[in-house]
Amino acid sequence: MLSTSARLLRLVSLLAVRPAWTCGELAERIEVTERTVRRDIARLRELGYAIESDPGPWGGYRLRPGTRTPPLILDDEEALAVAVGLREAALSGALGGDQAALSALLKLRQVLPRRVADRLGDMDAAFVQTPRAGEPQIAPGMLLELAAACRRAERARMAYRDWEGRASVRDVDPYRLVHTGRRWYFVARDVERGEWRTFRADRVERLQPTGRPVELTDPPPDPALLVSRSVATGPYPLRATVRIAVPMEQALRLIPATVGSHRAEGPDATVVEVGGPDAEGLARYLLGLGSPLRVLAPGSVREALLRRMRALIDENTDRPNKASKADKEPEQTCGS
Repeated sequence: MLSTSARLLRLVSLLAVRPAWTCGELAERIEVTERTVRRDIARLRELGYAIESDPGPWGGYRLRPGTRTPPLILDDEEALAVAVGLREAALSGALGGDQAALSALLKLRQVLPRRVADRLGDMDAAFVQTPRAGEPQIAPGMLLELAAACRRAERARMAYRDWEGRASVRDVDPYRLVHTGRRWYFVARDVERGEWRTFRADRVERLQPTGRPVELTDPPPDPALLVSRSVATGPYPLRATVRIAVPMEQALRLIPATVGSHRAEGPDATVVEVGGPDAEGLARYLLGLGSPLRVLAPGSVREALLRRMRALIDENTDRPNKASKADKEPEQTCGS
């Protein structure tokens, strides 16, 4: 027979999944007498659960709609399903608020029974998420490890590999995880350099707590803005400055903040600095925006853009000396 505490948890779980139960139905499910059910309902009300009852032989019990209930009770399968759903929401951005899904997943994993946590770990090792073309993946376990480091407010030792493939080990003070819609970024204070940095989460190879608590006295007020600026001014071989004939709000839709740095130039124009691999690559990108713009610098990007535009104009202009097929065919005469 279930203990009293286990029986109460089972009773709450049943009340949460259906609008109403009769006393007999609850007694049958929990395998106790109806008298025990009535006694357990009274205990739950003392604990703060808003349980309503209807009198009569066909009456029953239900949780009051719209009331705040004490902590949710999940069985093993339900807890596993919620954890998997939260993990996928955090990785895919399906809910928009990735931080909320990741925070909820972190809290849930901290209270999961060991047997359920082990099953979730096995699933993490077996599942593979299809990334966007050319986009690296980050293991769910590493994502949770970074999130836990941010919550602990404890210095950590991080093994990291930069964009050139160079490996380094550094002490960091973790602060936040930021998702840009394409990648996760780890915002932390680089202890040796004494400055706030952004790190690609998929390039973090290992993160080990040092046991040294830290108090962050000067964290960045807007971690997302810090990441946007860092990404927009990344290690590109070439940068171009362009003036787009649209307001700032529209320019940000054309060129996201993670791609370029923006400043308004009056109400109807925006100056944007973007980076790229070379002049031809930047010219292709700018031409694809489909918006009136002027390349302010450098001249190499302006010339590359003009070459592409002249080629397009040339290919789509009818030339007088280009005779049609009908003109080239010999004239046919009767009887020929």
